[in-house]
Amino acid sequence: MHFQWDWLCLGVLIMSSVTAGMENEENLDADVEVENFDKQSQEADADRDKSSIEVVYETPKPTGEVYFTETFDEGLSRWVLSVTLKEDTDDNVAKYDGRWEVEELKENAVPGDKGLVLKSVAKYHAISAMLTKAFVFDDKPLIVQYEVNFQKGIDCGGAYIKLLSSSNGLNLEYFFDKTPYTIMFGPDKCGEDYKLHFIFRHKNPKTGEYDEKHAERPDVDLKKFYLDKKTHLYTLVLKPDNTFEILIDQTVVSKGSLLENMIPPVNPPKEIEDPTDKKPDDWDERPKIPDPNAVKPDDWDEDEPAKIEDLDAVKPEGWLDDEPQYVPDPNAKKPKDWDEEMDGEWEAPQIPNAKCETAPGCGEWVRPMKNNPKYKGKWRAPMIDNPNFQGIWSPRKIPNPDYFEDLHPFKMTTVSAVGLELWSMTSDIYFDNFIVCSEKEVADRWAADSWGLKKLVASANEPGMFSQLVTAAEEHPWLWVLYILTLALPVGLTVLFCWPGKKSDECIDFKKPDVSKQIIKGELKEEAEEFEDDELEEEKENEDPDEDERREMEETKREFIKANTMKMGREAPVSEGEGEGDEDIYDDEEENEVPDEEENEVPDASQGDRSNKSDSEDEKKEADEGMGDRPLKSVRKRRVRKD
Repeated sequence: MHFQWDWLCLGVLIMSSVTAGMENEENLDADVEVENFDKQSQEADADRDKSSIEVVYETPKPTGEVYFTETFDEGLSRWVLSVTLKEDTDDNVAKYDGRWEVEELKENAVPGDKGLVLKSVAKYHAISAMLTKAFVFDDKPLIVQYEVNFQKGIDCGGAYIKLLSSSNGLNLEYFFDKTPYTIMFGPDKCGEDYKLHFIFRHKNPKTGEYDEKHAERPDVDLKKFYLDKKTHLYTLVLKPDNTFEILIDQTVVSKGSLLENMIPPVNPPKEIEDPTDKKPDDWDERPKIPDPNAVKPDDWDEDEPAKIEDLDAVKPEGWLDDEPQYVPDPNAKKPKDWDEEMDGEWEAPQIPNAKCETAPGCGEWVRPMKNNPKYKGKWRAPMIDNPNFQGIWSPRKIPNPDYFEDLHPFKMTTVSAVGLELWSMTSDIYFDNFIVCSEKEVADRWAADSWGLKKLVASANEPGMFSQLVTAAEEHPWLWVLYILTLALPVGLTVLFCWPGKKSDECIDFKKPDVSKQIIKGELKEEAEEFEDDELEEEKENEDPDEDERREMEETKREFIKANTMKMGREAPVSEGEGEGDEDIYDDEEENEVPDEEENEVPDASQGDRSNKSDSEDEKKEADEGMGDRPLKSVRKRRVRKD
């Protein structure tokens, strides 16, 4: 039983550890290590990791060809604030007058590193900047990357960016929600809907109109990226083979194809339902119908109620018929500002009647209701298969007159500017380190010199393990049970294995019997050998340094054994069937154990009076005195322990 309990405890402990590891992995999933950094950046990060105070910030510089970069370390000199109005909106909120500032992070700031911060609440914000050179969708990938930090969390608002389409009439001062864009990318949240947008506007080659194509939702939990108040890196990689990847903190959270994973699809279906086709009037879509041959039984009464009064019920004894269940509060007083003309006649509020608390009930007693055994409800004919069932009707298919096939949706409208056009109910949304390029390695190096520093500082300022466990338990209260089990199991196992057991029999002290017991030669010899073995073990354990004392003890023991042996030779009778060779039945070095009940045992007839005469009372007394109390007790102690 103890063995099974130990294994059960061990199994629970292992399961607790695994569960804690899974929960820790979920909580830290957002903090993915930066990969593919160049060696120089890794060495710099190792030096900076010693202390957040020792981090020396330098404005990152791109290491390859780029179309746009922005660190905001030099302010908003290249950015243009919108001065237009939002259409189809009330005049008091239609203006893009939301405030922007350039400042450091409120928490885990890198000294000298600044970003663009959305400062206003419940206002429209719009700001934009021209690319260094326009990006043409030809044979090079498009990589868009930037940082976002929801410093106060996010209630409802977005942090996405727009890559504005090139046109002759593009004027950034009039940038608003209807300004044509090619790609929209970034986080957005309202209510409990956490989104990560990737939208591109596709031009219909037949009509020339633009339609928005939305990427499928990422199959990951995005909530932690919005609420942890950390700086996260958002990256979009769009390749000429029409594939795309979306990354958060350099970890892929979504990927797919422009031809297969967009909603609605880029290419329309070849066939569509004929809008002129109509269902015939005699088309029967009912798979089941009531049985027309079924007849209601004669004893079926549809008028029987579902509930009837219980006529067997009896009013409980002590029922207070004249007492109401609620009475006016006698302690209530009319408010001083009560106006009877305006508020009507004042009445005291009702409270439960105190007399009803000790009684079975108050007020008029009414018989309780019970189920009516005769109730059957309204009769309906049973359902049978419809012999005229024709299936579910659908209109016929015809060729889609608007069908086209665009095999290269990557070739989108050229991009010439980047803009932020946002509404938010939460302030202090932080943006930093924008880059638009065509090489993933360039974007990774840019991230290493910018976002990598923020990650190092945030890691250095992370709370201890205990604080993290408490925070996790506040979000998931069931973790407290896990913590208690994890702490209690080792203590329980320690007590289980290390708690002292019951005292052994060697601690029991037996009383010395008064007389000796007759024993045969074989038993006496075995006991003597066991006695000597026990004495040798005891001497080894004690290891008394005094050699003379040990010799004295050995001699005393030998004399004691010899005296016992002589006594036994006088007392023990010779059993029948023993030969002449049994005269020396007792050995000089054997021990003796004698219970009281065998002292006066009558010898058998073959021994005659000779045995009775030899066992005189004086001889027994002398033998007992010769044995002594102390050695006999020791012998019996060791005998019990040996057994």
